[in-house]
Amino acid sequence: MFKTWHQQGQIIDHNKAYQGPVFSVHQLHIKTPDALTVERDLIHTDPTVTILALTPDEQVVLTSEYRVGINADSVSLPAGIVNEGETVEQAATREFQEETGYVAESVSQMTTVTSSEGFMDQTAALMLIRFDPATQTARHFDADEFVTAELVPFDQLLTWLHEGKINTAKA
Repeated sequence: MFKTWHQQGQIIDHNKAYQGPVFSVHQLHIKTPDALTVERDLIHTDPTVTILALTPDEQVVLTSEYRVGINADSVSLPAGIVNEGETVEQAATREFQEETGYVAESVSQMTTVTSSEGFMDQTAALMLIRFDPATQTARHFDADEFVTAELVPFDQLLTWLHEGKINTAKA
């Protein structure tokens, strides 16, 4: 079954075509595990975390933040970039506190997923945080962000997902 499953290709040539503040674009010549020689553009990003944060009574934190890809506010789960030297647990704890003001009591990684792996190397560690909503501190946004956070019953989140009202991949 799938004899080349998870086998890496051999990068023959690599050229960084663009470097921005959030991502870079690389042009690659690759010999694939199937022995094809291909040219591909790769969007490189830092790894990310996406957080399912639950209270003891099964409320979940949703955030709303402007997203340039849709040129509108987007409601989803809290998320952010893993900084160099951080574990995904540290990044989830930090991002959760920065965006919501809530303090994580426990943090665990559920899995890691990729998105658009045909042209992007981004990974998202899906994290579960348990917290007490009575314990809250100041929020700290990056200079170019503003995030609104709300507690919503978990069943309501599932309804909004089913109805397509929340349709981000990370949710």
